[in-house]
Amino acid sequence: MPLIRRLLIANRGEIAVRIARTARAMGIATVAVFADPDADSPHVAAADEAVRLPGRTPADTYLRADLLIAAARATGADAIHPGYGFLSENADFARATDAAGLSFVGPSARTIAAMGDKVAAKDLLGRAGVPVLPGGLVRDADDLDALADLAAHVGFPLLVKAAFGGGGRGMRAVRDKGDLADAVAAARREAAAAFGDDTVFLERLVERPRHVEVQIFGDAHGRVVALFERDCSIQRRHQKLIEETPSPAVDAALRAELCAAAVAAGRAIGYLGAGTVEFVVDRAGAFHLLEVNTRLQVEHPVTELTTGLDLVRLQLLVAEGHPLPTGITATGHAIEARLYAEDPIRDFTPTVGTLHRFEIPEQDGIRVDSGVVTGTSVGPYYDSLLAKVIAYAPTRDEARRKLAYALSRARIHGVRTNRDLLVGILREPEFTAGDADTGYLDRHAPTDLCAADPAALPVHAAAAALARQAERRAAAGVLATLPSGWRNVRGADQEVTYTHDTAGRTTVTYRLPDHVAIDGKPLPGLVVHAACADRVDLTVHGVRRTIAVHRVGETVYVDSPLGASVLTELPRLPEPAEPEPEPAGSLLAAMPGTVVRVAVAEGDHVHAGQLVLAVEAMKMEHEVTAPHGGTVTHLPVGPGEVVDTGAVLAVVAAETVAE
Repeated sequence: MPLIRRLLIANRGEIAVRIARTARAMGIATVAVFADPDADSPHVAAADEAVRLPGRTPADTYLRADLLIAAARATGADAIHPGYGFLSENADFARATDAAGLSFVGPSARTIAAMGDKVAAKDLLGRAGVPVLPGGLVRDADDLDALADLAAHVGFPLLVKAAFGGGGRGMRAVRDKGDLADAVAAARREAAAAFGDDTVFLERLVERPRHVEVQIFGDAHGRVVALFERDCSIQRRHQKLIEETPSPAVDAALRAELCAAAVAAGRAIGYLGAGTVEFVVDRAGAFHLLEVNTRLQVEHPVTELTTGLDLVRLQLLVAEGHPLPTGITATGHAIEARLYAEDPIRDFTPTVGTLHRFEIPEQDGIRVDSGVVTGTSVGPYYDSLLAKVIAYAPTRDEARRKLAYALSRARIHGVRTNRDLLVGILREPEFTAGDADTGYLDRHAPTDLCAADPAALPVHAAAAALARQAERRAAAGVLATLPSGWRNVRGADQEVTYTHDTAGRTTVTYRLPDHVAIDGKPLPGLVVHAACADRVDLTVHGVRRTIAVHRVGETVYVDSPLGASVLTELPRLPEPAEPEPEPAGSLLAAMPGTVVRVAVAEGDHVHAGQLVLAVEAMKMEHEVTAPHGGTVTHLPVGPGEVVDTGAVLAVVAAETVAE
């Protein structure tokens, strides 16, 4: 196997940055590729060279094997690392890479094909002694009778899953046969968008299991090893949010069984490089194979921190023909949290915008793998993962507390994220006790886990007002030495009103040096020690805190030990303009995306909760349903149409009830 001198990274975001970092440390030159929206992405700057992939969508850019191989040839690269997602588990891409005379950093095309067909893979591994669940390939989604027969064979509840992908995309849970056809159609569309292949299969659903996976590695000398397990049970929409190793549900005996089954799977397919064997584990400790992912996993950092190995380095060494190290052990505990641009309170809808600030403070035992920086624009075209924050400590509880603290102190401005949800989970008793399973977020509402400290809003609103006052004083062109709001004859206190998500609007009135009231109620024991445009030092209720304030236009981002708040300052003298109301019953786009399905027509009668249309954004399909029963009176969009945030997608006129 030839040495790798120049590596093309066929991916984007944090994993591309991560691969470039290790390649640089090994003395390997790197080439990035980028779609048009990613021209200024950190992964481009992380590489030595970069090649543009003209276009915006994954199908036009990162899923184009021909463009990726052409970029490798143009730059003189001799190897391609696919990262995860996109074409990382595409056998045709691996085959084309080999045909072009390039090294593919991963298993062989034959292995990828064998495991990529997840139904055939389960048959093969089942014969090798790995426990598997009942399942079957959907060969013709339009043959409803055959689909019903397959579902009856598999049994309800069941999962519809993408046959050639992972990461929870192209996956739907089905508990009733009446929902099966729609679930298969939606899963096929999502799989095609994410992986370029719409093949799906059905598999028996195990309710509320633990999701436990084993990291395996194989080398060219016939050796396959297990690098222990990871617990990935905290999930939303079948996508992992928090991963850890070791699993709190796995004892030494079960660990030995899981690792033995994973190694048996690897040996059965002659595995080379990094892979993951995924299992569901029930309450009794019985486990069954989910799938084999023939790539590096998103959550690989927790294994790195506990074993001391750099898995990307191992991938590159194995690709060059080197043997795996011996005597691998694991110590301590590591937990990873995936920080997404999404709104957990609004059904995890992806969010877009500009990151006006992205700062996660440095801390011992905390690692941040990030694909964004301050100023990055987060768009609707790709996965909404911003960064992974990983904590390592001697014990699980210490790692858990350390990770929650680091996330709570992060300053993330401009895009709504799941940060508060992650902190809430890490501090919630069931998770703290290590008892969580894949049904965790069905039992714990995101609104409860994200609940803000009620003491935060008054303190943050006061700090925002005081920071604004200090900013104006500093910018005053005349009489700058006079106190703010000074008059010969005392008049009204100064006043500012903010809107916010938690309680509508809040009015702050203040008279310096020592009077601040929130909605007419004075803050008790207030002492303002110092105030400037970006920081306020104050005492309230006998507790002194430093509050960080960051203003972008009329939006104010406030961070403190109490949490984070986003406030919007209302103009003191607003123009008397009436906004144009949307028609009653309007269904609006929550974010930019592409309409992929319209399920109704103008004039149709719909019931509350009925699917009206679906919009694809950030590689996920988002269903838009009727808020009430009524008639579709306006349907201005069609399949394939790109829509912006706030665009009217449909209008459902509410049905009237005769008295």
